Amino acid sequence: MKILKDVRVAISGKSGCGNTTVSTLLSQKLGVKLINFTFRQLAAEKGMTLAEVIENAKTDDSYDKAVDTRQVEMARAEPCVLGSRLAVWMLKEADLKVYLKLDDDIRAKRIFNREGGDIEQIKSFTAMRDSEDSRRYMKLYGIDNNDYGFVDLVIDATATPDEIVEKIISKLADRGFVEF
Repeated sequence: MKILKDVRVAISGKSGCGNTTVSTLLSQKLGVKLINFTFRQLAAEKGMTLAEVIENAKTDDSYDKAVDTRQVEMARAEPCVLGSRLAVWMLKEADLKVYLKLDDDIRAKRIFNREGGDIEQIKSFTAMRDSEDSRRYMKLYGIDNNDYGFVDLVIDATATPDEIVEKIISKLADRGFVEF
């Protein structure tokens, strides 16, 4: 595969949809930078838990703005794959916007498989996180993260990461960004 011109791909979806896995695989196949700076990385930088960052972000907009601003600035600087909850909304100039969609129960099972714990607690935490994310995105940016009808590609994330990446690359080829 050969890249024909600079490309910026934005990939979004809720937790457990495979955003990080798909974004990582795609960036490797394209040979471009992966940008995936999230609350999880911010928590690690600040020496906090993810739950603490989410709780603090309920009343302190600086958490969201720090993550979102840094991601977009990084994505504008060079060809990349930007994988984040808001990538498709925030990187308006993305050459391809992809939304990964997955049933809530399957998302919870994937998070359980990745992190362990109690499946019911994971379902409860994930539902709370989804609700808080939606509330914050609307408050901060006027974004309804359940309205992704404008994206170029909606993919059912029950497919394997490799299958999802192939669908994205096929779409990029159709648009003249890559050739085989």
